[in-house]
Amino acid sequence: MSTQQITPKQRGYLIVNSHPAGSAATVERLWEGLEPASGDRRPVALVLGSSAGYGLSILLAGLRRHGIRGVGVAYETPASERRTATAGWYRTAAGAELIERDGGDFTFVNADAYADATRTDVLKLVADRYGKVDYLIYSLASPRRTDPATGEVHHSVIKPIGGAYTSASLVFEDGAPQIGSVDLTPADEAERAATVKVMGGEDWQLWVKALAEADLLADGFTTAALSYVGSEITAPVYRQGTIGAAKEHLEATAHRLQTELGERGRAYTVVAGAAVTQASTAIPSIALYTSLLRNVLGEDGWRTTADQAVDLWEQLTGARELNLDGQGRIRLDGWELDGTVQERVRELWADPAAALAAEPAGAAWFYQQFRELYGWDVPGVDYEAVVETAVAWPSR
Repeated sequence: MSTQQITPKQRGYLIVNSHPAGSAATVERLWEGLEPASGDRRPVALVLGSSAGYGLSILLAGLRRHGIRGVGVAYETPASERRTATAGWYRTAAGAELIERDGGDFTFVNADAYADATRTDVLKLVADRYGKVDYLIYSLASPRRTDPATGEVHHSVIKPIGGAYTSASLVFEDGAPQIGSVDLTPADEAERAATVKVMGGEDWQLWVKALAEADLLADGFTTAALSYVGSEITAPVYRQGTIGAAKEHLEATAHRLQTELGERGRAYTVVAGAAVTQASTAIPSIALYTSLLRNVLGEDGWRTTADQAVDLWEQLTGARELNLDGQGRIRLDGWELDGTVQERVRELWADPAAALAAEPAGAAWFYQQFRELYGWDVPGVDYEAVVETAVAWPSR
């Protein structure tokens, strides 16, 4: 076992170590912020990408408010002699403790969700312990994926399509926000195709097919995959770029799955709103856009991933009517794309340096949110204390 006092090791928008107590505190705060709801039904859910971002929030909201049972799959790294475990490892361990304390029944699997072997193992676990699946939540984000059919490793890229991209960006020097710039060359066809392979709907479809072939689809089965549209401000590098191509494939996959499921179930993509996640911080200009959006909305207008997860479950369970757009996507992002909100963000975007100087609160909030992703700067955590970094993965 390894007990030590640790400090963050940060390079730009990447922190290569995480804090066990800080990571656990973020989960407990999220958990306590969810109002418990009572109900006799305890549906079975399979959550792919359960250790971070929207996947974690959807998992905890489902547990806290709807008593879901089932399996969460994530791919995290344990602690070693030289490094801490990943923040997702610590978050999963903390979440499992809360679930056990609450009397819940959820199992966590640490494995590559893209691999056929993982699908086989997880489906056997589901069949043996839980039975047929009511909900499959697909919230995977990864820079690479190995195609199980060919063994080829595909790498995603974040690039525009059709032309170069130049934009203002938000950078931090010793924690102080500054306006920088980003220049990206356009993706070629191979890069676009590889990004679709990693982040499109192919793997999602494999999971649904495997559940169907194993006779594990419950009556009224519902599957939902997380997507994003975002503002026209970020569209050149996001929705009109390689990631956008992948999201379009994901959304087309939803329509194919709906056709294949027929009366057996439903398939949706879920367009979530802006959030500070490990995936989103890797996208150029998103930090600046999100900071300005936060300034416009303030704390009261901002919808956290937990807020949106509660909204999603209410729609999926029938407590509220589905909020579908013309393409059949569940929309959770109305608060972000409100016309008045976007108009004000565009005004600030026209001169981001002046906007930052006039109101630095959004950038400071973003920086803290980013650091909290790795368990740092969490209120109430003693970072001078010695902590145990070799935390066990929750046993089955």
